Amino acid sequence: MRRTALALAFIVLAATTVSSPSSAQAATPRVVLVQAGQLLDRPGRPARGASTIVIRDGRIAEVRDGHLDAATAGFDAAEIIDLRDRYVLPGLIDSHVHLTSDTGGVAAQLEQVQLEPAAKAYDALVNAHKTLSAGFTTVRNLGDRDGVTLALRDAVRAGKVVGPNIVDAGASISTTSGHMDGALGFRDDLREALDRHDNLCDGPDACRRAVRLQVARGVDLIKIATTGGVNSRIGAGLGQQMFEDEAAAIVQTARQYGKKVAVHAHGADGVKLALKAGVDSIEHGTVLDDECVALFLKTGAYYVPTLSTVNGYLERLAADPDAYSPAVRAKVDWRIKVTGESLQKLVPRGVKIAFGTDAGVSKHGRNADEFELMVRFGMTPSQALVAATVNAADLLGLSAEVGTIEPGKRADLVAVSGDPLSDVTVLKRVSFVMKDGVIFRH
Repeated sequence: MRRTALALAFIVLAATTVSSPSSAQAATPRVVLVQAGQLLDRPGRPARGASTIVIRDGRIAEVRDGHLDAATAGFDAAEIIDLRDRYVLPGLIDSHVHLTSDTGGVAAQLEQVQLEPAAKAYDALVNAHKTLSAGFTTVRNLGDRDGVTLALRDAVRAGKVVGPNIVDAGASISTTSGHMDGALGFRDDLREALDRHDNLCDGPDACRRAVRLQVARGVDLIKIATTGGVNSRIGAGLGQQMFEDEAAAIVQTARQYGKKVAVHAHGADGVKLALKAGVDSIEHGTVLDDECVALFLKTGAYYVPTLSTVNGYLERLAADPDAYSPAVRAKVDWRIKVTGESLQKLVPRGVKIAFGTDAGVSKHGRNADEFELMVRFGMTPSQALVAATVNAADLLGLSAEVGTIEPGKRADLVAVSGDPLSDVTVLKRVSFVMKDGVIFRH
């Protein structure tokens, strides 16, 4: 019944929301010339000034200096997109989102038991549109209990609906009473109904099985929690909540299936546990010591700061001081106070940073707020842009497809009025979005 409802939801969404973009894609000429006033084709390097991007069938064919038209470019017919008054850069990448929800606190707890997967499917597509409209053409979705985002990922790839390219982790894995235990905060007799039975693991064998079950669902990567969480509905703190043999079993099994591993971790003990196990990224990493820094540098793992969570907390508390239960509110208040301290510690040491917001905790469509926070806590605008393009593409395993504007890559482009290398807040006002050569916003 749930699968049928979910399928019907996507059929309706495809019929009602995608007719215009699909028609645009069908009518897109084989050659498109994008004239850029300033072009940041490879973030981390200087902008190259007036340029023309030649696009064929949704892929970047070449990048030429100057503003060319069809005749001077040597094409019999081509669509011209005039962005000569704007700054053009690669489509942005958010490495940490949760597309199925835009709520938090007690409201999110109620939503967990009130909304059918079909209803969440609508929410996921609406949030995907907000994200794409904000200039984020690729996202990594890190946690969805119902398989909604896996279905949305496949629908986007098949051209049935419009949204960012999605890399999806399926259901996140933790120990019983860990951050991913969906029964926390509910009556004991409801555990059987609320426990998925496939994403909680206690002991190495159970953790291997949990990974294999997610692989069977078709996930792109594995997401785990080695510590408690701010939003976990339990007053068990934010320290380590997984043993070494459990984390090692998860990483070893993920590697066996060619999957990367992203780790929710706040406390330094859980961060070190994960890095020693050989994971690919640490999400949040709110408390870090010198050993954590050394392990980041030794392993080459990425740090994903998710600073925007504090915006979501502050906005919800301003609207309702009781938005969070007392056990969660104490952790929220702490998280607000210490936000940015880890980033300030890691940037000068040269640890690799990838852009990620935790949108869903913060608001979808406001992903670019993260840039301002990254700069506030120690990064230059250029470094922040690299984190959201080159580095994020590398973390997601998509460097051959996205992250820069180069021949052979997807024609994922955004444009802004103003120079993001001098004022990163212009990225909050993206005026042009193209994904796979199709204009989504102009």
